[in-house]
Amino acid sequence: MIVVVEGPSAAGKTTWCHRSGLPVVEEYVPSGREPDRSDVSAQAAYWTEVNSARWAAARKLEMHNPVVLCDTDPVKLHYSWCLNRIGVAPRDRFAEELAAVRRAFAEDRLGFADVVVTAIPSMATLSEHRQADHTRQRRSFDLHAQLSDPLRQWYHALDGIEPGHVLWQFPEPSDLQARLFQPRSERSDPARLDRLMSLLPKL
Repeated sequence: MIVVVEGPSAAGKTTWCHRSGLPVVEEYVPSGREPDRSDVSAQAAYWTEVNSARWAAARKLEMHNPVVLCDTDPVKLHYSWCLNRIGVAPRDRFAEELAAVRRAFAEDRLGFADVVVTAIPSMATLSEHRQADHTRQRRSFDLHAQLSDPLRQWYHALDGIEPGHVLWQFPEPSDLQARLFQPRSERSDPARLDRLMSLLPKL
C-alpha cells in the first residue's frame, strides 16, 4: 500500500513520516538545475519525470513492505492547479502539466496513491511550526500558506473519485497498517484523472 502525506509547508509532513518508522520516499530536493518558467512544456516534462521517478521508487519499496509513505504526492499536478487558483501562475502551465501527467498515467509511470493523508493546519499553527523549525528556511512559506484552501479542494475532489481514500489528519502509524484500506482499483487509469478534473472547480 502506498500512502501519500500532503499539506502546506510546515504542516508537519516530514516530521510525521520520519517518526512513523515506515519506509519513506523523501520529498524532492531542488538541485538548482530545474527549468525556469520561460518554457512551460520543458517545465512540465521535467516535473513529470521527477515525479514518475518518485512513484517508481514507492512501487519498488512496496514490493517488500506492506506500507510505504511518500513525503508529498508524486502526482504533484495539484501544485500548478493551486497556483493558478490563487492567481500566481498561468493556466497554460497547468494545461501542459496535465497533458504530461496524463501521458505518464497512460504509460503506467504515475498513479494515485492508495491512501492520502492530508493535514492542513491553521495559519497560526503553520507559523508556529515554521518558527520552531531551525533546520529549514522555507523561503516560499507565505506563498505556500495561501495554497491551503485550493489544496483542500483538490483532495476533496480526489476523494470523490473513490471515497474513503483520503484522511484529513495524521493518524497513528499503526492505524494505517491495522485499518483495512482497499487498494485503489486502478491507480494509473487516465479516466480516473479525467474524473478528478471534472470534479474540481473550473480554472
